Amino acid sequence: MGKRSERNTKGKIASAAWTLFTEKGYDNTTIEDIIEASGTSRGSFYHYFEGKDSLIASMTFVLDEEYQRMEERLDPAWSAGEKLLFMDLEICRFMENQLSVEMVTRLTASQLVTENARALLDRNRYYYRLLRNVVEEGLLKGELRPEYTVNDIVKAFSVLERGLMYDWCLCRGEYSLTDYARKLMPLYLEPYVIRKGE
Repeated sequence: MGKRSERNTKGKIASAAWTLFTEKGYDNTTIEDIIEASGTSRGSFYHYFEGKDSLIASMTFVLDEEYQRMEERLDPAWSAGEKLLFMDLEICRFMENQLSVEMVTRLTASQLVTENARALLDRNRYYYRLLRNVVEEGLLKGELRPEYTVNDIVKAFSVLERGLMYDWCLCRGEYSLTDYARKLMPLYLEPYVIRKGE
């Protein structure tokens, strides 16, 4: 089985699981439900996942699929700062409307206690590749402050996003994550962005 086929199978299982978790709830979704919805087999499921709990970290597959769709909507005329704000608002909207605060909380909690690799920090994720591309381009075009490296800005942005996500989970989704991000993220990004005319 090629690597692309493996990623597709693993991704199909993860996507099906997260759709079911959102529709039925985590506790009401069985492994059999996931196998049926993904059109895969029990052998495939257990090849990639030890059980239902190990699927929690696979939310990053679902998030990265959203980043791929999002990249197609990035306007080349936008500055790096505009692209970063768009990415942040879109992923917040996606988590708020397509996932549940319960599931995002499970993902966040799993990353704190796991002894294995932390999926949210995996630098091979599509999220980090897209983020690096936007930041590199922004630095080349003089839209981001040159005293910061690509790594500095990528790290700061991802930390800020995780912080927003964590607080939203901690507050049990009692406020709109998207609205809160719309207010705060421009302030957080201000030290890194060069305004037109500066």
